[in-house]
Amino acid sequence: MTQAHLLLVTSVWLHKCGCNCDHSNSKNLDFMAKIKVVDCFLKPWRSQCGPWDSKNFDVEAKIAVATMYRMTSSEWHVEERRSSQNESPLSMDLEHAPETGLLSIVVLGASGDLAKKKTFPALFNLYRQGFLLPDEVCIFGYARTKITDDELRNRLQGYLVRGKNSSPEQLENVSKFLHLIKYVSGSYDSEDGFRYLDKEISEHESLKNSADGSSRRLFYFALPPSGSCIQARVSNFAFIDDCIYFHSVADLGGWTRIVVEKPFGKDLESAEQLSNQIGELFEEAQIYRIDHYLGKELVQNMLVLRFANRLFMPLWNRDNIDNVQIVFREDFGTEGRGGYFDQYGIIRDIIQNHLLQVFCLVAMEKPVSLRPEHIRDEKVKVLESVLPIKDDDVVLGQYEGYRDDPTVPDHSNTPTFATVILRVHNERWEGVPFILKAGKALNSRKADIRVQFKDVPGDIFKCMGRNEFVIRLQPSEAMYMKLTVKQPGLEMETVQSELDLSYRQRYQGVTIPEAYERLILDTIRGDQQHFVRRDELKASWEIFTPLLHRIDKGEFKSIPYQPGSRGPAEADKLLLEKAGYVQTHGYIWIPPTL
Repeated sequence: MTQAHLLLVTSVWLHKCGCNCDHSNSKNLDFMAKIKVVDCFLKPWRSQCGPWDSKNFDVEAKIAVATMYRMTSSEWHVEERRSSQNESPLSMDLEHAPETGLLSIVVLGASGDLAKKKTFPALFNLYRQGFLLPDEVCIFGYARTKITDDELRNRLQGYLVRGKNSSPEQLENVSKFLHLIKYVSGSYDSEDGFRYLDKEISEHESLKNSADGSSRRLFYFALPPSGSCIQARVSNFAFIDDCIYFHSVADLGGWTRIVVEKPFGKDLESAEQLSNQIGELFEEAQIYRIDHYLGKELVQNMLVLRFANRLFMPLWNRDNIDNVQIVFREDFGTEGRGGYFDQYGIIRDIIQNHLLQVFCLVAMEKPVSLRPEHIRDEKVKVLESVLPIKDDDVVLGQYEGYRDDPTVPDHSNTPTFATVILRVHNERWEGVPFILKAGKALNSRKADIRVQFKDVPGDIFKCMGRNEFVIRLQPSEAMYMKLTVKQPGLEMETVQSELDLSYRQRYQGVTIPEAYERLILDTIRGDQQHFVRRDELKASWEIFTPLLHRIDKGEFKSIPYQPGSRGPAEADKLLLEKAGYVQTHGYIWIPPTL
């Protein structure tokens, strides 16, 4: 920050606050003296808030100066207008600020599975495609493990050198990428580690001639579940806010952003507690609550499909659609994660977040524009239209053998399978059941959306099945419409067939990005469209918390089911009797071959 900038800050600030002080006019005043001028103004504030910890004086004063730097005398009316509209000045700055400073990406939990399997490979793919330039980015790993830079790089290499990355050219790319990574060891509940991390980042920024306040710092919390309790996470956020925030001033092109992985609490109360504590440290425009399902290709295609194709717009309502299924299936069990999984269960792990986000995109109204806030406004509206879940709209299951895991309690009732019917009370969807179903140790591995249309009135062909629009999210991304057509031959017989779009066949040679690649890039760009907003999170927990509390109390029992099956038979019965779903027996969609 230049001397002229600081003089402007102090003079404008003191003038606005009615302070009579001539010291700010001294052109020879050194930096700390100028901070003491700012300190004159802060005294009344400190007298109300308690004693100022002397060891934090420099940091807090710097933060104050950095904050006030955003003001000039010609901008007071702009700030007042923002305040009157309850619009965050930071969010406006993030949208319009030029981004010229060094980008520092900090991966907390760098030695853990999530970081090794998802975060670092996503960063490498962004680097490989030119979205992260070596002269503009530095990556820092932070964890408790006592290892060196080279030891972390060696651990990561095996996760980056795979398939298409194993050619000599790509091996060279991997090597160059790994040398962008530095490692800092420190505790998650100690200020010392984060201060040392700040020192390392600042030194690297100085080497790159990054101007004061222009730093872009992204903190990715790739922490294991055991390190994700509320207090531990909030301590991390507080240390980051205290030690590092000054270096990123929006009007100078800088920013600080945090990426937070689920779980975002265990129920409404814990989620709100976490949101309140984080909200005291960071503005909503800085917080990126990541749900990787929002980075999937066909999930991101949902709005385009619905609102860019006139074909669907008149059909997408209760007059034509009978029911909607959003399904997640895994053909394996908890695989050594039983102890963690037992604390949450399938609803908290999959349905309340991943499937509910997909539900929002299927059911929401058309947004005013593609601005992130307009899209998220509509998601909140549809969540708030969901009626309380009825007891007879729920089936829970637990696969046999789940409790054989030594980390799972012998009498655990935690569901590994759940079918939950949501009912939306609005003009578009009144009477249409939305079936959210997820399970482990089932007969297949897939995730899809099934929009089943109503029967043809006065059907003269005695059709054997309904029209269904199916969106296959994973694996083998595809979309297909199940239709009734005439079977080839001399007789007037009908058969179920499909119009389909297989991404693997249609887009040969095109690599579909991994969800984490998209979402990390969105974070760097400041695009929050595919991230969960605080009120959205609150609305989602309001839907499921009453049910979850009753499950926790043992008021719902999990029905045993065989591994490798469809799940409890009661779930299919629920779909037939309560949701009106009609299964087409004998029909199997076969993906087109190349």
